[in-house]
Amino acid sequence: MDTPLVALIVVAGTALTVAVPCLLLAFLCRRHSSKSQLKPRSRQLCCSASAASTLPILAPAGTTPADCPSWSFYGTTADASLLKLSLADLAAATGGFSPDNIIGDGSFGFVYRAVLPDGAAVAVKRLSGDGDAGAGNREFRAELEVLGSLSHPNLTRLLGYCAAGRDRILVYELLERGSLDAWLHGGDAEDGGGTETLPWPARLHVARGAAAALEFLHHGRRPPVLHRDVKSSNVLLGEGFEAKLADFGLARIVRGSPAKSHVSTQAAGTAGFIGHDVCGIQNRYVAPEIWDGVGATAKADVYSFGVLLIEIVTGHRPSWPMKDSMGDKEVNLVDWAREKIGVGQASEILDRRMGIQAQGKEMEEAKGLLEIALRCIDSATKNRPTMEEAVAMLNKI
Repeated sequence: MDTPLVALIVVAGTALTVAVPCLLLAFLCRRHSSKSQLKPRSRQLCCSASAASTLPILAPAGTTPADCPSWSFYGTTADASLLKLSLADLAAATGGFSPDNIIGDGSFGFVYRAVLPDGAAVAVKRLSGDGDAGAGNREFRAELEVLGSLSHPNLTRLLGYCAAGRDRILVYELLERGSLDAWLHGGDAEDGGGTETLPWPARLHVARGAAAALEFLHHGRRPPVLHRDVKSSNVLLGEGFEAKLADFGLARIVRGSPAKSHVSTQAAGTAGFIGHDVCGIQNRYVAPEIWDGVGATAKADVYSFGVLLIEIVTGHRPSWPMKDSMGDKEVNLVDWAREKIGVGQASEILDRRMGIQAQGKEMEEAKGLLEIALRCIDSATKNRPTMEEAVAMLNKI
């Protein structure tokens, strides 16, 4: 055989040996690429990842928080009309977030009365616009995480939220009777708060409702929730004076036993002051162990609830100084009530505006409530009842 022919056959064979594997590899790669294109791409949502995992925000794909008003509403079929609300809608509903429509303030922002396009009245909380790293945004996330997954007759119902640029807005059901604080001490309640005295039956009803809310948070769900800011201004009242626990900006979901799970070594406070109220006075709702640096547990919520009971019965703010039995030294409300109850003078600290007679059912009920309060404010956490036990005691009154 001629040498040139042999050389040609060798070259052709070598080329074929190289080309076949290459063609096979190219075919396989093309097939894999085609399959990949069939997989659904994740939508880019106009919200943070943690918020989206709780309540998906419905927004066009490819948008970012800086250039899109995001919104989401959930609930029953009756809420379907709310699905098209945006930041512009909420601004219009509040009169441009007019000061004239402010009905209260939360931990990190103002609450407005708003009327939606369909005529429904809601409460709109606009948190401070300090972006992802600020305290307002942390409250926003906390409220979504907690209230977004809870439903109970004695918890304020979260209807939706808006996250647009630096704005963080929460939308709640509107409770026209305002806060328990307003009814006990005067203030911003629209329907009589500050001008009428809350009668004893209503106060007992409120105490039971607040207790039921805390019992549900501590024992009715897993994992449990610590509210960490129980106080009269965070108890809102429905038309029939049903208590609705509100403001979950400091709440924390805990793992394990609610009685033993420590979630913070820092005292929770109000209006941005750690452990202090809006006047800078030490927050008297806070359990004593918190000041010692012990992490908050469910028993700290129980202590705050006990202080709330004393406030309901006496009509005095926890931050108000009181005169001791000798009348020459000022003490806080908790110590004053503890002393009076301890020496059998509970009837002397009742709010006289209620007009409770010295003898009768209402007096016995009020004394019973103070006895429960005394157990809740025990300085030793192990001696305080759980909220399940507190509710059981309340039901016996």
